Order: sequence, then C-alpha cells, then structure tokens
Amino acid sequence: MSKELPFIILCLEEYKNNKNLNGKEIIELFNKYDVFNYIKSFYEALHTTGTKYIVNDIDLYIKSKQIA
Repeated sequence: MSKELPFIILCLEEYKNNKNLNGKEIIELFNKYDVFNYIKSFYEALHTTGTKYIVNDIDLYIKSKQIA
C-alpha cells in the first residue's frame, strides 16, 4: 500500500462529509476532476495541513477545473 492511500481516503471522507455527499457522488466527482491524482501529486504539502484547509483546497482545485 502506498503512503498516500490512507491520506487520500481521509481527504475523500472529509470532503464527502463536509459536502453531504454519498459515496457514489464523491467518487464520481473526484474521478471527473481528477482529484485523486491531484491529492497524490501534492501529498507532501497537503498532508501537513488541517482538514478544513484540505476541503477548501479541493474546492478551489475543482472550481479551477470547471472554469478551464
């Protein structure tokens, strides 16, 4: 198991709970905007932050992908 996997799961669960999404919705959203790859790519920086920061960061990332 990669060192990033538990952190990716944490991010997924925090975002899901914060946005009141179900499992299917969060997986579809993260796949659509390639959030899993984003989290893995920025693991070193993100894993040192708090969960509120992570949720906000994922929001900003998704919004930037929607505009592009």
